[in-house]
This record gives sequence, structure tokens and C-alpha cells, in this order.
Amino acid sequence: MTAAAGRAEPGVLARVGGVPVVHLLGGPYVAQGPAVREVSDCAGRVLAYVSLHGGRTPRRRVAALLWPDVPEDRAAGNLRSVLWRLRAAGVEALTADKATVRLCPGVGTDVEHIHRLAERLSAGRPAAEDLTVSWWHPEVVDLLPGWDEEWIVVERERLRQHALHALEILSARLTAVGRFGEAIEAALLAVDVEPLRETARRRLVEAHLAEGNVVEARREVLTFGSLLRRELGLAPSRGLLHLVPSGTR
Repeated sequence: MTAAAGRAEPGVLARVGGVPVVHLLGGPYVAQGPAVREVSDCAGRVLAYVSLHGGRTPRRRVAALLWPDVPEDRAAGNLRSVLWRLRAAGVEALTADKATVRLCPGVGTDVEHIHRLAERLSAGRPAAEDLTVSWWHPEVVDLLPGWDEEWIVVERERLRQHALHALEILSARLTAVGRFGEAIEAALLAVDVEPLRETARRRLVEAHLAEGNVVEARREVLTFGSLLRRELGLAPSRGLLHLVPSGTR
């Protein structure tokens, strides 16, 4: 396990009091106090699986999933070795007993932070610090890049959908309070993640119109229409087209 040099971090979690934070966005790696440490492939997969499954998982399940091609006792030994190496490196992120592997008390994950932020926005109960785009980083939808295991693919899509909905809601809320520049930025981030997503494009058009930039809004509708026809042979919905005054289309 080595210190990560020059890594661009998502920044969605502050490091507080030296408590480890498991980073899976663009990771895996572990931030602990001022130190940022890479983890081995095996340790990363154990950390990821436990983190993405409620922070607590049966030992036998982790071992069987990550080492499916070896005997059960060998897989169990591999898991013990990974846990020992993490502790030896001073990373107190996981703890285990005879039956389970779990995150240590107080250990956070960047994925959990994004899900909670999205849930607060969706429920209409955001904290003041949620109403900003500063928590966003392109890696927020780059969950464990290069990993193609089924359990990762499912969680990656779940996170992607949560992030997209959060950005759209954030853009609408910022538009409503006149913070148009930030509203446009939040919508653009969602469009960048999924260019064919009409709801993201709608938030962007609405922010431009609220700021009085009809030409910008018209350009977005035309751009989206061209992209949609080229990629899918479809046209934008009437609802989106009707956002722009007919004289400007």
C-alpha cells in the first residue's frame, strides 16, 4: 500500500479527525488524516464489496465471491491475509470476527455521501451545504473504473442515476432562488454525464430562460434535437420544445 501522489480527489468528504474514508470514485483508495493511500487489487475489492453492501458482510460470502476458483479454505485464508495487510499498513478501515467483515465504526465512504446527498435533495430536505455544485467531481460517476463484475455494474448504475437526479433537482432549486450560474453548471454536469437525457437538458433550458437568455435556451433545444435525431432517430418532446417561445425556434 503506497501513498498516492498527485491524485485528484472527488472532495465529497472531508477528512475529519484522522478517521479513514474509503474512496471508490476513481479508486479504490483510502484517505486517513493527511495521508492518501492506494490499496492492492484484492484489498480494494474487499473494501469495495463491504462498503457497497451496507458496511457489513458475511466472511464466507466475501471470500467466495472474490476467490471463486479456489477451495473454500484457501479463499478464507486469502481474506485473512488481506485483512492483516490492511491493518499492518495502518489502515483501520475494516474489522472482522469469525462470521462477518465490516467497516470500522465512524469510517465513511464517498459513495455513501453521494447517495445521502441525493436522498436529501430528492426528499426536499437539503442541508444548506447541499445547495452547491462544489461536491461534484467527474469521478462521481466513475465508480471503480475498469471493474466489470456484475455487483459493480449494478452499483455503478445505481450511483449514476442518483447523481443525475440530484443534479437535476439541484439545478431546479438554484434556478428558483436566482442562482442562475450555478443552476446552469449543475445542469451542464448532468448533460455531460448523459447527453441524451431530456430531463437534464430541460433543467438547463429552464435555467437559461429564467436568466433571460432566450438565445442560449434555443441553442440548447436545437443542439439536443439534432443529437437525438442523429443518435436515436427521435425528436424532443413537445414539453421541451414548448419551453422556448415559438418565435425563437
